[in-house]
Amino acid sequence: MFKVLQGLRIIEASAFVAAPLSGMTLSQLGADVIRFDPLTGGMDSRRWPITKDGKSLYWVGLNKGKRSLAIDSSKPQAQELLTKLITAPGPGNGIFLTNFPAAKGWMSYESLKKHRPDLIMVNLLGSSDGTSAVDYTINCACGFPHVTGNHHANPNAKPINHVLPAWDAIAGINLALAVLAAERHRRLTGEGQLVKIALSDIAFAMTANLGYVSEVQVNHEDRKGYGNYLYGAYGSDYETKDGRRLYIVVVTDRMWTELGKVTGLTDAFKEIETRLGKNFKKEGDRFLASDEISVPIRQWCGQRTLQEIETIFKGTGVCWGPYRTFKQMVEEDARVSTKNPMFSMLEQPGIGSFLVPGSPIEFGAYTREPPKPAPILGQHTDEILGKDLGLSADEIKSLRDSGIVAGPVEIS
Repeated sequence: MFKVLQGLRIIEASAFVAAPLSGMTLSQLGADVIRFDPLTGGMDSRRWPITKDGKSLYWVGLNKGKRSLAIDSSKPQAQELLTKLITAPGPGNGIFLTNFPAAKGWMSYESLKKHRPDLIMVNLLGSSDGTSAVDYTINCACGFPHVTGNHHANPNAKPINHVLPAWDAIAGINLALAVLAAERHRRLTGEGQLVKIALSDIAFAMTANLGYVSEVQVNHEDRKGYGNYLYGAYGSDYETKDGRRLYIVVVTDRMWTELGKVTGLTDAFKEIETRLGKNFKKEGDRFLASDEISVPIRQWCGQRTLQEIETIFKGTGVCWGPYRTFKQMVEEDARVSTKNPMFSMLEQPGIGSFLVPGSPIEFGAYTREPPKPAPILGQHTDEILGKDLGLSADEIKSLRDSGIVAGPVEIS
């Protein structure tokens, strides 16, 4: 079966979220991604969430389908081997992805490109000013914790960090895009290059794209948090008769009309519109009237169970969704099951069987490839040394005996 990125090989040196996500994204589309780590595992190899036996579910989640090389990169002989692997000849080779500091030493672009002038190296940095940064320090610097929570009602409320590492996630996809763009440039021109992406630039660019920067500069206003209200349109959360919660969103006239029709609240909405002197065909006016609009909807939801509301809303133009814990999501949502072709039950060595997603991208010209398990640390050490680097069995044994390579290694 031909794969979209078949023939492309990326060597990855990474930790945490963004760079591993990038490599996995490319791997799930058919690229051969080789990750190299220290003999006892990288700094994220034991990161939570973990199983009761201490196995990292985080690590296996971000490294599916890759090949693993366990090697002591502090040793000169290991550095020579890795240099050969990174700069190996071939049109699909010579691509290096890392989020480690790589401005100096054997792993720098200047050192590596001496062995392959058309080398592509994609390097994720922390902050564009050269300082260290991770998702959580970047997030607190770009305003979002101050609009997470109801700071409009309580100006003295403390900032709230969001749990999702959004900037890492966006950075990971941008890194994958950078790899493919640079590889296309090399195919067209024969030129390699060093590509740098700063996590801070990812965050500040998206913040500006969403209008937060221009809002300050044009309107001279600082955005406040409005709790669960949807800023600039109508959206709010509601509790049901059986103690569940749901969210209703209105971003089009049809959604507004359908919400009134299905709930029987059209006349109530018109009364609020007239009383406040608003035009509810304008989403901004619906936002300004969020408190008033929510009163009859809150009463309507409170008189019904979640199941009853789901039955009423089904097949209508109402845009809504139930609040779920992670456990409820897995148990209740058919989209997180094998009914969704993105998911498969997969046996992960050392952990067991659980739902695993493949690529969320569905190409019309290709059959979506099922997900593959993450490798055991050093699972492919001998294969990479022998098949990819051409070393003999005696040479591989010597490297193992010298403590330069290892694997497979069970991390505990």
